[in-house]
Amino acid sequence: MSDLPPAEFTVTVHREPATLIVRVGGELDYDTSDDLVATVTENLTGDEAPPRAVRLDFSDLTWIDSSGLSALLMVHRRTRALGAALHLDNRPDVLERMLRMTNVLDHLLGCGPPEAVSTAEGNGAPSADVT
Repeated sequence: MSDLPPAEFTVTVHREPATLIVRVGGELDYDTSDDLVATVTENLTGDEAPPRAVRLDFSDLTWIDSSGLSALLMVHRRTRALGAALHLDNRPDVLERMLRMTNVLDHLLGCGPPEAVSTAEGNGAPSADVT
């Protein structure tokens, strides 16, 4: 085991006219997942018009557990309810593995906002913009 303390959890929000950008750093786990959901929800339902896109930037994410995964599903549900597209940007290996092992990545890729889901080249496969 390492004697290093866990990475500090950070959530930084930047709002553009049609896009909410949330940068997530440190460990997204039982102790921090509610902070992410609350921050995103607060910025989705604030005084401004809801964004058309929510971009979660995981450049500085160091760890995620099942509570963190649950938080991502809750953020997805809330963005979808407002008709916004969810983007998962700069996914580190630890997040990519978690999403693939739990088959959540496929769920998120197939579930864009209603207006963004279309058939890809007429083959009946849904397409959504989750990066």
